[in-house]
Amino acid sequence: MTDPFSQLPGAVNGDEGVEHFGDPVREQRRLLAGDAIVPRGDRAVVRVAGEDRLTWLDSITSQALKRLTPGESTELLVLDPHGHIEHAAAVVDDGEAVWLIADAGDAPKLAKWLGMMRFRARVEVAERPDLRVVGFVAGGAAEERAVGAALHPADRPLVWRDPWTGVGQGGWQYARVEEHPGTQLAWAEAIVDEAGAAALAEHGDVAGLLAAEALRIAAWRPRWSREVDERSLPHETDWLRSAVHLDKGCYRGQETVAKVHNLGHPPRRVAMLHLDGSESVLPAPGAVVRDGESEAGRITSVARHHELGPIALAVLTRRTPADAPLVVDVDGVAVAAAQEVVVPADAGATAEVPRITRLSRRPLAQ
Repeated sequence: MTDPFSQLPGAVNGDEGVEHFGDPVREQRRLLAGDAIVPRGDRAVVRVAGEDRLTWLDSITSQALKRLTPGESTELLVLDPHGHIEHAAAVVDDGEAVWLIADAGDAPKLAKWLGMMRFRARVEVAERPDLRVVGFVAGGAAEERAVGAALHPADRPLVWRDPWTGVGQGGWQYARVEEHPGTQLAWAEAIVDEAGAAALAEHGDVAGLLAAEALRIAAWRPRWSREVDERSLPHETDWLRSAVHLDKGCYRGQETVAKVHNLGHPPRRVAMLHLDGSESVLPAPGAVVRDGESEAGRITSVARHHELGPIALAVLTRRTPADAPLVVDVDGVAVAAAQEVVVPADAGATAEVPRITRLSRRPLAQ
């Protein structure tokens, strides 16, 4: 399927889609103002149909979905038996099917896993490579264009509105801030077909993936293709905030989620780093973050923000002090990094476990 956005003037294409259209900083501002849309070549669509779709997905994922209403948005995680993240997806239901939007590298694996888990459930799982995803910030002209171009099965536009703007029902926030930066980004994504994508491309006023990434990082928002590895627990990136319902029934990995949240601490924690821009170099994802001579963690996402300058998300060890003077290795250059704590080191252990009176070991008096 031809990408109409990649043919626009100034389009600079990367492995995942159009990175920018000539001016990433201006594109960020247009995007944030609600004027531009982003072609999300890095996202893909999976459709789950059938009368059991909501109860079935509820039983095998981290999110409470049984009472999801048509048009309502949420997100889910698929965990392994030890609570590690395997898949992540945005969720919107149209009344007849659940539409999942996942990072492009994860969508085929997610669809395959869901297909293997059907058993006797009355569901049908299908990848939809014929469809595209476009992103926008709600509240402006871009929203009107994207909603108009979106597919409308069951007379409802397929538009997912990111729940990261607040703590979801049954969720929990570890970040200790008066105002979470996620509340300021009303992000949304629309599912469009080839004709809808062509109409949006013809209109213009588009932004690239670099602009979307910069806004995401500034909002402390994790994603599967960047912040997740084989050891990732949802607590480490504050993903309990929007993708985990702590009070729902059992699902795979639920025991670990509850144990870490109520009694323990996640072994790692995400932080946002403000990078020294004087060297004019940006680290790549995977770059080592150091606290003195010790390795403190790794960069997972990086961008140049139109106001904050060079910023990054990094997954650090829990033992890394919140005030440690960190540096990032970039091609032999040590780039200084100021840490902004997202998940504190003492996150978790939230249960108020009553003290039990200890019985004396002394023999009873005769």
